[in-house]
Amino acid sequence: MYVGKSGVGGLFLLLLLFAAAPVTVLFGISAGGTAAWAQSAPVIRTIQVQGNRRVEPETVRSYLQFSPGSRYNPLKVDESLKALFSTGLFSDVRIRRQGTTVIVKVVENPIVNRVAFEGNSEIDDDTLKAEVQMKSRAVFTRARVQSDVQRILNIYRRSGRFAARVEPKIINQEYNRIDLVFEIQEGPKTTVRSISFVGNESFKDSELREIITTSETGLLSFLSPTNIYDPDRLNLDRELLRQYYLKNGYADARVIAATADLDRDGKGFFINFTVEEGELYKFGAIDIETNLSSLDPEAVREQIQTRTGQIYDASQIDKSLENITNEVATLGYAFARVRPRVDRDTVSRVISITYVIEEGPRVYIQRIDIVGNVRTLDNVIRREFRLAEGDAYNRLLVDSARRRLVRLQYFKKVTINNEPGSAPDRIILIVRVTEQATGELSFGGGWSSASGPVLDISLSERNLLGRGQFIRLRALGGFDDLNIDFSFTEPKFMGRNLSAGFDIFFKESDRGSESSFNSKKIGGAIRLGIPLNENWRLSTSYSIVNEEILDVQSDASLAIKDAEGETLVSSVGYSLTYDTRNNIKSPSRGYYFSVGQELAGLGGDVNFIRTQADARAFYPIRKKMTLAARVQGGYIAGFGGDDVRILDLFFRGSESIRGFDNSGIGPRDLVTGDALGGKIYGASSLELRFPVPKVPEKLGLSAAVFFDAATLFDASSRANTLVTSLGDDGTIRTSAGFSLIWESPLGPLRADFAQALTSESYDDTKFFHFGAAARF
Repeated sequence: MYVGKSGVGGLFLLLLLFAAAPVTVLFGISAGGTAAWAQSAPVIRTIQVQGNRRVEPETVRSYLQFSPGSRYNPLKVDESLKALFSTGLFSDVRIRRQGTTVIVKVVENPIVNRVAFEGNSEIDDDTLKAEVQMKSRAVFTRARVQSDVQRILNIYRRSGRFAARVEPKIINQEYNRIDLVFEIQEGPKTTVRSISFVGNESFKDSELREIITTSETGLLSFLSPTNIYDPDRLNLDRELLRQYYLKNGYADARVIAATADLDRDGKGFFINFTVEEGELYKFGAIDIETNLSSLDPEAVREQIQTRTGQIYDASQIDKSLENITNEVATLGYAFARVRPRVDRDTVSRVISITYVIEEGPRVYIQRIDIVGNVRTLDNVIRREFRLAEGDAYNRLLVDSARRRLVRLQYFKKVTINNEPGSAPDRIILIVRVTEQATGELSFGGGWSSASGPVLDISLSERNLLGRGQFIRLRALGGFDDLNIDFSFTEPKFMGRNLSAGFDIFFKESDRGSESSFNSKKIGGAIRLGIPLNENWRLSTSYSIVNEEILDVQSDASLAIKDAEGETLVSSVGYSLTYDTRNNIKSPSRGYYFSVGQELAGLGGDVNFIRTQADARAFYPIRKKMTLAARVQGGYIAGFGGDDVRILDLFFRGSESIRGFDNSGIGPRDLVTGDALGGKIYGASSLELRFPVPKVPEKLGLSAAVFFDAATLFDASSRANTLVTSLGDDGTIRTSAGFSLIWESPLGPLRADFAQALTSESYDDTKFFHFGAAARF
């Protein structure tokens, strides 16, 4: 048994050795052959470059993986081929050996002589040229052209044209140059045919459609482009839906999917959002914790927007964090940090919030670096900061600086980030700005029931030569009026927190329909503005104006005929303004107050003192509904024995009380019907604004109901003397009505429908008025 086992084992070992022997022999031959071949390969003596016209031979040689003196190696030749092709300079490369000489033959890619676009009417050439990589005098490669085709298609898809087609055409020119022409078939815009939702049990489809920016195609779609399919907008809509659920109690809400399916004819998309709502939560206990021994938590409690028992709203948590952080900073804790601690009770479905205020590390500003300001000077940006290098870091002051930079309207985007400095307690502020066009040439037109057709041309620059200066030339005119003015403002006069500027103006008005005369004013003013703090501002000015009453009609009031002629007015004035409105153009919250006086008599021909005041308040009643109130008034009186001239008196009508015509209220010659103006006026308005029901918010249409009251009285002494039949009393006129407001591409337009409730028999009433929406 032992011998047998030994024999079998020996036989197996013998067979294994025979099987391995050929492999060993082969590998030995291969290795030895390669080594022997490498030793016997010829040495390269010279390298010749052929076929090159523009590219220098040395440039070609620099990409080769071998050089004279080295032995010829096919592996190095292969690597050289790859390196030369990767440059994009050549359409073909061949390398061959001829004795001890290596010949590199290249075929250069042509140079692009011209890039053109054909068939594009919706997107201009400049937009397409800015996007494509192929430029004039660039080296042509097919890979880049295909990449540019995709770039152009992406532009058209972002504009809603998914049926667009792009075909590149190459036109050969002499000297290895080509013209590259992108032939474009733009196709129709691909609209959104329907928007549906799945999983939304708490909110109707119609309510969710109001939240997103994309809209279905309808009769009024021509007023807004949001019915054009845009995949980027679809991603935004997903986030808007999620935020809407988080603001309305659904803390676990998710938008699982947003799909867009193209219909069979390729002209419209069916969009569907799939929502997972989760459970409805309310706020539980709301507490404050702090490790700052000298800080009383109750001192910041009023900054908390969340309330126990209210429906959970994530945005109120964010707002509370911001409010507390700002309040703690104003109390002197510049390094404090505020964070929320969330306790979720899934059984009771309540979320308790504890706002934790902690002492953060003390940090100082080592340096402020500004990035991205190609045109705007550094000091224009730095002067908006109320801190400098070496100061203690204060988040409140940094955030305020960012808001001021945004309000300048010089930049598309402003971000301020922190980076570590040279020590643990030092940071570097990185201010990144993206500049935008600040010059504007605007043409506007419209029609108002008071003046008829109106043309507005304005040329302005908000950031003159990158110095932050403002300059504007404007002409506004219609059948009855012509205004031309030139303005210049230096916002940081002499490097201080003062604004200074001047104005030159010409104004011509036809007041024949209301007061039987025309007027002309030519003059100028210099002004100085002093910001007292973030909300208060004091402005002073000096003006000199030549005023003229001319073209007095033959049947005009004797008071107007008496005032005919030229007068020089030299005056100084001031105004004090308080403004906390959240939006100057369309406020929904905040206050505005202004009071000012003008004193004429520093030389010139007239002496008077004019006082005016204006107060406005805006309060959000509920979402998208705002209550606005306004009270205004004025008084003017002559001194030094001078009466008040007719051009300096107050004229009031539709701009103060709707339901009345221009100069529709106040002292009037009852025989001629001419408005004569008054020394005292007062007006008030109460208005409730709200979106138009069943009209998508994206169209910019809103409505308002209002109640107005106003009075104007006390004619000039000359009018009382010369006019035998004078209507002049302090009766308070009232009116009520409704308005339609449209945020049009030309600016906000407003149609007022108002009924005068109380009036005098000599007043001029008017039920309908249409014009610019700039009342509040």
